[in-house]
Amino acid sequence: MRIAVLSETDPAEPRVAAIPETVKKYKALGADVTVQAGAGAKAGIPDSEFEAVGATIAPDAGHAAGDADIVLRVRRPAAAELAGLKRGALVIGIMDPYGHEAELKGLADAGVSAIAMELMPRITRAQVMDVLSSQANLAGYRAVVDGAAVYGRALPMMMTAAGTVPAARIFVMGAGVAGLQAIATARRLGAVVTATDVRPAAKEQVESLGAKFIAVEDEEFKQAETAGGYAKEMSAEYRRKQAELVASHIAKQDIVITTALIPGRPAPKLVTADMVAAMKPGSVLVDLAVERGGNVEGAKADEIVETPNGAKIVAYANVPGRLAATSSSLYARNLYAFVETLVDKASKSLAVKWDDELVKATCLTRDGAVVHPNFQPKA
Repeated sequence: MRIAVLSETDPAEPRVAAIPETVKKYKALGADVTVQAGAGAKAGIPDSEFEAVGATIAPDAGHAAGDADIVLRVRRPAAAELAGLKRGALVIGIMDPYGHEAELKGLADAGVSAIAMELMPRITRAQVMDVLSSQANLAGYRAVVDGAAVYGRALPMMMTAAGTVPAARIFVMGAGVAGLQAIATARRLGAVVTATDVRPAAKEQVESLGAKFIAVEDEEFKQAETAGGYAKEMSAEYRRKQAELVASHIAKQDIVITTALIPGRPAPKLVTADMVAAMKPGSVLVDLAVERGGNVEGAKADEIVETPNGAKIVAYANVPGRLAATSSSLYARNLYAFVETLVDKASKSLAVKWDDELVKATCLTRDGAVVHPNFQPKA
């Protein structure tokens, strides 16, 4: 059983799919592990640390992945890389399949079994494999740090001989994993925190972290959650009422953090240009959804946009990548937890149970075809 850990070809992706700790565990499962030279460099892991736990260092992707049974990636491999992969190999990573039919066809044509870790079902058994949660958690933390860095004032209330510094007001929009971590981080830094979400269950979670919940709590709000725990798309009437409430609230805030993402859809626009224009000079908006179009009107990927009224919109495309060492270590452990379920411990060989619910939920391509029901080409 051979496992390859490849470097990311996207220059904006500093994360790596394995760390020395997980390489050691793969070795204990009976695998030979090959790491492409420099794969961990941007995450602060030199090749020597992989070698110290028994990995072989290969000079390039071809040498690393040529005969590998399992190929570990952070992002979906580019079309040019597929020719170097063995037919039948498992390629595991964050595949971003929505709206990328041509890329999925390329994976199928290459004969690899592509596993999309972000499609992992949200069930108890798979919590340790949930890459969306592990990465969103760090994005929520980093959003507050980035917002505080751009905001030109202190966050906590300070009583000094020279006078009192008021606490900053931070409003978090979306109380999923990223939002809850943003609330917790902002509270730890001493800000006055409010938050909103369309899911009724979020109210209790927000309040348990010491923040105040802001929402139009009508009958539609009480029904606003899917069976999978995601936010539902709300009616136009509800969105109008919520937008009015939020608009008056945003005008008083110092930092606004938006975290709303619905898998496979463009990010909902939560903050309009009028709302941004009503904010105070020096206030900051941090948009965590810019990769899917953004929650804030006027947000631009990897830019800090200064608006005419002096507010700033911060929108980094790969926020977990801004904490590459930490996000890599959590992501690598997510991958190991999943790969371990694919290995027969007695024979120390790959033994994928294709009817296992985790495999069925995440497998995009197999045996030359797109097999996931949500992404099969329409007849």
